[in-house]
Amino acid sequence: MNTSSRIALVTGATRGIGLETVRQLAEAGVHTLLAGRSRERAVEAALRLQARGLPVEAIALDVTDSASIDAAVRQVDDRHGRLDILVNNAGILVDDPGKGASGQSLDTWRNTFDTNLFGLVETTQAFLPLLRRSSAGRIVNVSSLLGSLSEHQNPASFIYDFKGVPAYNVSKSAVNAWTVHLAHELADTGIKVNTIHPGYVKTDMNKAGDQQNGELDVPDGARTSVRLALIDDAGPTGGFFYLEDSLPW
Repeated sequence: MNTSSRIALVTGATRGIGLETVRQLAEAGVHTLLAGRSRERAVEAALRLQARGLPVEAIALDVTDSASIDAAVRQVDDRHGRLDILVNNAGILVDDPGKGASGQSLDTWRNTFDTNLFGLVETTQAFLPLLRRSSAGRIVNVSSLLGSLSEHQNPASFIYDFKGVPAYNVSKSAVNAWTVHLAHELADTGIKVNTIHPGYVKTDMNKAGDQQNGELDVPDGARTSVRLALIDDAGPTGGFFYLEDSLPW
């Protein structure tokens, strides 16, 4: 499929990696729907990109709100009749790093999973009929190396001692597992499903007080999502990637 004819939607896209993913897809010629919980913020962000001549459209979508998801699906169906690319980027990190795995409140676990897993699953299920209308559907689930069980068990790994945000970590492990199952289900279709680690990126999620943590700038953090969103028919499905590298589950 010609890149310029594709329709993409990126969740959680009013700032950070999501916004940059929209920008890079649009610069590649993809008509990209910039989705955010606040329509006002989505419109504001989309207008900035439109002013640069990029094919970006704002859409309201709260992945924790079934009515919002349904309304977004109807809007995409009415305006475009299909969806070619879904980037499930929306996510939250609300753990208290000092409380460990056993000390996080149940509200922390539930709120984390409502957005990072259940919202992702519901959004994907809702848009799947539109993705099936594409000749080359692509689903990219934004996960994290922190979701890798292998790396958490590996004393030599960068993340071995990084267990202070357990609800977040476990939610991303679940996203990886969902990706494997969905990719298997869709293996005989044209839809490819992958999960990615964006890297340790300088975003608000990695900010502690006034300290901006991270190793990568935001444009580099969006590169893996964009690469997997634009793979051709020979590209992978059911994998976990960072840039060009496959990651261990």
